[in-house]
Amino acid sequence: MQPTILEGDRVFVNRMAYDLKIPFTTWHLAEWSGPERGDIVVFYSPKDGQRLIKRVVGLPGDIVSMTNNRLSLNGQTLTYGALQESFVDAIPQPERGERSFASEELPDGRRPSHPVMASLDRPALRSFGPIQVPAGRYFMLGDNRDNSLDSRFFGTVEREAILGRAVGVVGSLDASRGYVPRWERCFSPLH
Repeated sequence: MQPTILEGDRVFVNRMAYDLKIPFTTWHLAEWSGPERGDIVVFYSPKDGQRLIKRVVGLPGDIVSMTNNRLSLNGQTLTYGALQESFVDAIPQPERGERSFASEELPDGRRPSHPVMASLDRPALRSFGPIQVPAGRYFMLGDNRDNSLDSRFFGTVEREAILGRAVGVVGSLDASRGYVPRWERCFSPLH
């Protein structure tokens, strides 16, 4: 999820954002809302059951496609712009390599734009679709588009597999500098 979430970040997940579950299970007791486009969610991978964190880009019924790392939703190509330098500066210099950074804006305009990153030095699935998201399922993408195991590879995610919404970074340690705390990331919201 770089550059939104960095290696060493500890993320707070609101497990009651969408529903009430029996603790330590995915059994729903009550449901009051569903994930929205742009939410960062934690879910169980349909491929192997591993817990993952990705961004919701496709809601049930949406048509999702990508051409040369430019995402389209329901036939509308998203808007891309320059990314704030603070996101790029947060990534350790050796990891920046042949990376391309941008700010991606979702079509409804209700959420702020979010950062995305492409790794030009590696082979990746930069084009796909169009894919229609089935009822009760969601299409997930990582913000690090060229280094993300997401719905392009394992398909859409069932609503029941979503554990909660990631809302902020509570703490962060920089492994590249001897696990020094990144104080500026502590208690910062995720967008």
